[in-house]
This record gives sequence, C-alpha cells and structure tokens, in this order.
Amino acid sequence: MSLFWRIFLLNAAVLVVAVLLLLGPVTVSTPVLFGEALVLIAGLVAMLVANAALLRIGLAPLQRLNRAMATADLLRPGHRTEVTGTGSIAELTTTFNAMLGRLEAERTTSAGRALSAQEAERRRIAQELHDEVGQTLTAVLLQLKHTADQVPQPARDDLHQAQEATRAGLDEIRRIARRLRPGVLEELGLHSALRALAAEFTTSRLGVTTHITPGLPRLDRATELVVYRVAQEALTNTARHSGGEAVEVHLRPLPSGGVSLIVRDDGRGLRSAPEGAGMRGMRERALLIDADLLLGAGPNGGTQVRLNVAGPRPEGRTESPG
Repeated sequence: MSLFWRIFLLNAAVLVVAVLLLLGPVTVSTPVLFGEALVLIAGLVAMLVANAALLRIGLAPLQRLNRAMATADLLRPGHRTEVTGTGSIAELTTTFNAMLGRLEAERTTSAGRALSAQEAERRRIAQELHDEVGQTLTAVLLQLKHTADQVPQPARDDLHQAQEATRAGLDEIRRIARRLRPGVLEELGLHSALRALAAEFTTSRLGVTTHITPGLPRLDRATELVVYRVAQEALTNTARHSGGEAVEVHLRPLPSGGVSLIVRDDGRGLRSAPEGAGMRGMRERALLIDADLLLGAGPNGGTQVRLNVAGPRPEGRTESPG
C-alpha cells in the first residue's frame, strides 16, 4: 500500500469514528434527525475529499521522485527530477539528483577503464593470433605443399584438400584478427576503415554500401575508435538478426561541427526486442565521448543506429578506450 493511501485511510478512519460517535451516543438529539445525519454525512464526504486532495498535492514530489528512481538508467544520463517547494521532500530530491550525477560520472569512468582493458586484450589476442597461430598455419601450408610434391597422385589429392582447409582456416584467423584489432583504422584512418568494414560484411545475401561526405572534421583517435566500434557492432547485429538484404553506412557532418554516423538496414526492425549486450556496449562507448546514440526504426522501415558526435576536441582531452 502506498504512503498516500496509508495516510488517507488513517485519517478517514478517525473521521468515520468521529461521525459514528456523533450519530450514536454523542449526538445533539435522540433519535438522530434525518437532517442532522445528512449534514454529518455531507461533512464527512467533504472532509475526505479535501483530505485526499491535500495529500495528493503534498505527496506529488515524492511520487515524481519515485518514478525517477524507477526509470533511472545510467546509460541514458542527464535526466533529473524537478525540485519543487522546500522541506524534507525537496532535500531528498536534491540529494537523489546529486547521487545520480555521481553514479553517472563513476559509471562513465569505470566503463572507460573497462573498454580500455577490453581494447588492450583485443590487441593482445589479435597479435597472438597473427604471430603464433598464423605463422604455425603458414608453416603447415608450406609443409603440406612440400609433401604433396613428393607423394603419388592419390595421396596428393588428399594433401591438396588439406591445404585448402588449412588456407581457409588461416584466412578466418586473419579475419578475426582484423576485427579484434582494426589495423586499417590505425594506419589509414576512419574513412578507409569504414569502407573496409563494409566490404568485410558484404556477402551474397547482404549488400553494404558506404556514403562518406567529403570535408568532414578531424576526430581524435578515441572518437574514431568509438565510431568504428559502433559501426562494427551495428553491422554485426544486422548480419545476425535483421534478415535484411541491404545496409547503408553514412558518415555526415553536423551543423554543430561534429559528425553523425548512421547505419540503416531494410530488415525486420527492432520491434519489441529488449536491448542486448551489443546495444548496451554501443551506449557505453557513446558515453565515453559524450555522443548521443539513437536506436529506432529507419525512414523506410528496418533498423537505424545513429551516433551523433559533438565537435572535434583536442588530442588528450578524452580518455581513450584503446
């Protein structure tokens, strides 16, 4: 039972008992006249209505605070409860807003550290895949070729099949290493990295096109990495879940001097599916650079992921997630 109804029912019980006493042993006339009973009942109803209205007004800030607590989401920061009036409820609202601000700041800091550790681990794994597993498979390929040149024809065919399987495994290892560590991004920049990413996700059933507006402002390395990872996660979700056949990746300037990344597909859309780890990861990355991430339906259906990045900041002002 809510606080409002508890207080209201307690007050109502007191008033009802008072009226019963007036109608019973404590009364102005015996027997009770109809007019007196009518006046008392009308007075009781009026007092209950007035009591309910006053309690509703008085407890409205507490109800707003309760809704804010229930809907607070650290991945969507900036929402605060309006502080109205004075007294204990106003102090409680102010304290809650301050606590929410501290939690958002701590969440952003911890997410930045976690993503930095994640990027470092990705680089380490990609390096080991390239140096250890890749070199081992390359050596196996050379050995298979050398052996195939010296054995009779029936065994040579089997060795050629083993070569093809090993070569396919080596290509897959290199593809995984590129996803873990976007070397194109580090060497050639964001534009080339997005085009390479689109080519990587293009298959016989899914076409990915990129549209990059010339003259975009320069972004720091941390921002470029966030934009790349958001595009990568959006394309991964599209390839796995959308059921679409075409994806568009746009990188456009914003009037404010920033850039906007848009990944739009023609699939079945988000519908009522809850946000998974991939979407939460995109929101956490967006928070690191104070960007706005919008997930919803595209203009022609499907799903649209939009990342709006503010104007460029000097190098060193943002903690890099990599």
